[in-house]
Amino acid sequence: MSVKISEKTIVSALEKLEKLKLDDELHAELSWCWNSYLADSNPVGVIEKSKKALDLFKAKREENSKAVAKKLIDDLEKIVK
Repeated sequence: MSVKISEKTIVSALEKLEKLKLDDELHAELSWCWNSYLADSNPVGVIEKSKKALDLFKAKREENSKAVAKKLIDDLEKIVK
């Protein structure tokens, strides 16, 4: 599985989850998966949690188009494909 996971994208997603107070549990899980990925290069957890974050961000963007940047959504979609 050759997945390009950008640290900038994951960090941005973590910051946005925290700023919007969307899902503290997802924030903790994504953070843990990211650190695990850095240690073992297994992207499965990061991809799974990024998908959940992406779904939350899309829903939030429908409510308010300025709440989540389109670029962040596009970058997350690259990871979960």
